[in-house]
Amino acid sequence: MSKSISLANRILIGMAIGIVAALFTLGIGHFHAPTLDLMRKVSTAVFDPFGQVFLRMLFFVVMPLVFASLTAGVVQLGRPDRIGPLALRTFVMFFANMAIGVTIGLLMMNLLEPGRHLPQAATAQLLAEYGGAAQSITERGAAQPSMSLSLIVDMFMPRNLLGAIAGHERGSIGEVLPLILFAILFGAAATRLADTRRKQVLDALETMAEIMTKIVDFALRLAPYAVPAMIYSVIVKVGLGVLAALSWFVIGCTVAFVLHLFGTMSLWMRFLAKRSPLEFFRTIRPVLITAFSTSSSNATLPTALASARDDLKLSESTSSFVLSLGTTMNMSGTALFEGCVVLFIAQVFGIDLSLSQQVILMLLAVLSAVAVAGIPGGSLPLIAGLLTTFGVPPEGLGIIIGVDRILDMMRTTVNVGSDVATAVVVDQQMRRAGLLTQIPNAPPAGPLPD
Repeated sequence: MSKSISLANRILIGMAIGIVAALFTLGIGHFHAPTLDLMRKVSTAVFDPFGQVFLRMLFFVVMPLVFASLTAGVVQLGRPDRIGPLALRTFVMFFANMAIGVTIGLLMMNLLEPGRHLPQAATAQLLAEYGGAAQSITERGAAQPSMSLSLIVDMFMPRNLLGAIAGHERGSIGEVLPLILFAILFGAAATRLADTRRKQVLDALETMAEIMTKIVDFALRLAPYAVPAMIYSVIVKVGLGVLAALSWFVIGCTVAFVLHLFGTMSLWMRFLAKRSPLEFFRTIRPVLITAFSTSSSNATLPTALASARDDLKLSESTSSFVLSLGTTMNMSGTALFEGCVVLFIAQVFGIDLSLSQQVILMLLAVLSAVAVAGIPGGSLPLIAGLLTTFGVPPEGLGIIIGVDRILDMMRTTVNVGSDVATAVVVDQQMRRAGLLTQIPNAPPAGPLPD
């Protein structure tokens, strides 16, 4: 535990150095523009690739770690009939998590009305600067198939399992949902083996998960250096001008993220999991920092699994099932952000969405968030589709693209923090129902710690 906290502190120090250095660079650039242009080129040529080395090492282990951890968790359940109660509790908590998140976001946008504060000159400038990128994202959004029963079946059960997992392009991390279903089936089948065979399978899976965790340790040694490089690059490229123009929107989203993560999840910890919220957030601090710095739920999954098992003392079955599935399905921060963006851009263009339309927006944001890839910027094509659905010009995405990277860091932190909180709640519910064996050193289900 002390080692992880030491690492978290070093990452925080590096992040602070990156932010200060970026602000210093922007200050110099205000008086000498060529210096700022040079550092933006250096960021693209040097800092971004260095940050990608850190990210790619984490991406390397996602698929084997998900398979090994989830399958081992199912085997440890002992009986296939226990998967049903675990899945039902997980899906209910996922939906509640995302619905509450979107509701908070919509209330914040209705309260602040940031779209009314954006000057027309700033709108025109942002659309001119980022309109090309918005057009590309809109085209990708239009290519996304609409949600249907057939699409859900295809998402979980593609014809080519290995092809879906491997990804169709070099830049693709592959699809996690088919791997999750296959891992559950594999684990359920393994529970039917003789005891000696089942023990051999479990030992092999645990060995694979342990090896993947060691690779994660290698990657995290780069974190104190890669994180400031990535933070510096983001701030230098975005600039203070874009942040100032969109300040009300950024503030509204930030407050909504904070309320959901530290408000809603604290209530869940205290009343549903019977744990101290302060102790919970202190324990998962390394996970939240990794999520914030990488902007990727997939990249953070190995760290979250290790923290859930070693620090929170959750059962292997619950943590592997909930966190693996949550990386793809429990996108509460993303759903919250989608609702905020649609309402904000509608306000900019003077389009009023009625209460009934906002209720529909809440439901669609929850459903579309499930299909978002757990990588930086994965939600933008789906937001373009939501804008079209409500008659809002999708090119309006160009207004927020400049600050999307920073807000992506925040919503990924909410996504991952909510995943871990959900895992804690589901684990507690499974223990109370007598469906899990109590793990030594696990926190008691009784009174809250002081």
